[in-house]
Amino acid sequence: MPRTVQDILDHGDELSKRFEDYEPTPDDERDPESFLALRRAVLGRSEAERSIQQAVTEARQHGYSWRSIGTLLGTSGEAARQRYGTRHQV
Repeated sequence: MPRTVQDILDHGDELSKRFEDYEPTPDDERDPESFLALRRAVLGRSEAERSIQQAVTEARQHGYSWRSIGTLLGTSGEAARQRYGTRHQV
């Protein structure tokens, strides 16, 4: 349904008024600490993944099989190879 320029302007004015009249309540506030804890956990997971990737690369360079690596990672050798073998292997 096409809108007229006036409809769009009226809607913009309505949104502007709602924004200007908004008064936050204490229930609107969020504790930033829970978000920061999540951010720290995600960064920790990224660091752990980089560490695993490096360790897998070194293990492969020292002759360890994908089966051995997969067993240690709790997966099959093929799954370990698919996840860690193509990105950084030399």
